[in-house]
Amino acid sequence: MAHVLILPYPSQGHISPMLQFAMGLTSKGLNVTLVTTSYITKSINTQIGNVFIASISDGYDESGVRSASSLEVYLDSLEGVGSKSLEELIEKYNQSTEPFTCMVFDTYVPWGDKVAQSVGLPSIAFSTQSCSVSSIYHLVSKGILDVPEPGIIKEMFALPSMERSEFPSFALKDGSYPTLAAFALDQFNGNKDDWVLFNSFDELETEAITVLKDYFRARAIGPCVPFLPKANGHGNGYGMSLLAPEDNVCMKWLNEKPANSVVYVSFGSFASLQNKQMDELAEGLKGSGKYFLWVVRAAEQKTLPEGFAENPGENGLVVTWSPQLKVLANEAVGCFLTHCGWNSTLEAISFGVPMLAMPQWTDQPTNAKFIEDVWGTGIRAKVGEEGLIGRKEIMKCIEDIMDGEKGCKIRNNAKKWKELAKDAVTDGGSTDCNINEFVAYVNAMAENSPKENGKKVLV
Repeated sequence: MAHVLILPYPSQGHISPMLQFAMGLTSKGLNVTLVTTSYITKSINTQIGNVFIASISDGYDESGVRSASSLEVYLDSLEGVGSKSLEELIEKYNQSTEPFTCMVFDTYVPWGDKVAQSVGLPSIAFSTQSCSVSSIYHLVSKGILDVPEPGIIKEMFALPSMERSEFPSFALKDGSYPTLAAFALDQFNGNKDDWVLFNSFDELETEAITVLKDYFRARAIGPCVPFLPKANGHGNGYGMSLLAPEDNVCMKWLNEKPANSVVYVSFGSFASLQNKQMDELAEGLKGSGKYFLWVVRAAEQKTLPEGFAENPGENGLVVTWSPQLKVLANEAVGCFLTHCGWNSTLEAISFGVPMLAMPQWTDQPTNAKFIEDVWGTGIRAKVGEEGLIGRKEIMKCIEDIMDGEKGCKIRNNAKKWKELAKDAVTDGGSTDCNINEFVAYVNAMAENSPKENGKKVLV
């Protein structure tokens, strides 16, 4: 039987969609092992659904990435130590009766491809960002697309016109994380016969996928969101969490609220807002008169106005984390104030929740552009003085989404995309067909792979 190795970048936002994809492959009859760091495997089960979990070392087995002196230092260790550890793991499996047929590696773990090549294992890239963002990175890296100067609107084939601030920040080549920017721009170096899988669906990004297919075998295999049909029994959870969501508090509070009455606020697991922006956001939420559920990580609560976390007013609840899928699925939520990370964006689309976009960096400005101007499922808050989004702007956007005429159109669009997302993953849908094509490809590799006494022979 075919056996697929899945290698995500070791963070929640990358593991979650790739784990969901892995579960989908097991439902199609493949054996799948997801490989992550020893530090992460300490906090999760050795098997999630029918997916087996295996570990490699990143050099920080006891305390993980947060104990590294910098992200660059961690990434160097992840590649150096991780490459050797991964190669040893593959060799171990290849001497067993369940050798790997191929590797699906996260495009933010490019060294996974190098390891696969060194041991003769076929490899397939998996992108956890949108097809639109991926196409921009690829075209910029090839010198086909130039990022415009400030104030200039760039006309682009098969993509909407965009100004500089709407491009993914890693395409600007002047950000704070040059190593990650290099990963982003160099992540698609294959040829037209190479598979690249995307956590999206054909109907959502038709034009961008068409562009990508000119360069490689691009296939959309998403949304990798558990609630959807054929979600392999995990309903409204990814099957693992590296954080501790406050399920009981959140859901009890939400269940007491009327339909479409709550603003859900979350900026993901990495984004940090400056104190002044937190002040404006707090006052904007209170001033909106709407119920709000605001996720503020424990380490970030010091940036809130004094006493706000404990007493956000009679309409608010502040928590350190939440079961986001359950929250978005709850009928009380009428607006998602989001940083527009791709997972959060896809989840909101899949649940039909209108979005108030406050993008911060990386792919988020581009996702926000599409949310408002292409898919029509939300509004981008306008940045004012000092680079801040003011309380009045926040109140206006919330009112427009939840009460105004514009909000009615946004809700209708959100409902439309929700249905299209469901259709994509049902039997015969675009995503289901793409996954079936990939499974057939993997099974063919397994059939044609030379073996000796049940063990894989590397050639």
